[in-house]
Amino acid sequence: MPPLAKIQLGKNGLTENFIQTLKSHFEKHTTVKVSVLKSAERKMIQDYRTKMLKELGPNYTAKIIGFIITLKRWRKPQKF
Repeated sequence: MPPLAKIQLGKNGLTENFIQTLKSHFEKHTTVKVSVLKSAERKMIQDYRTKMLKELGPNYTAKIIGFIITLKRWRKPQKF
């Protein structure tokens, strides 16, 4: 199985359906790249990142590069 999946966050933003899709991708993959629309502002992308990590839990980390949010699943909770 490939360790990487790609999905796109649409103009509806973070819906319950999107979160469920994201969780289902993590059943098969360890890393998911979420591409955000180019019309999104930097602040919106940071808010999306924060909300996704809150929904997924402590075993996940994320980083933002441009309009891509890369989420990674770890075996143990990450401490910051």
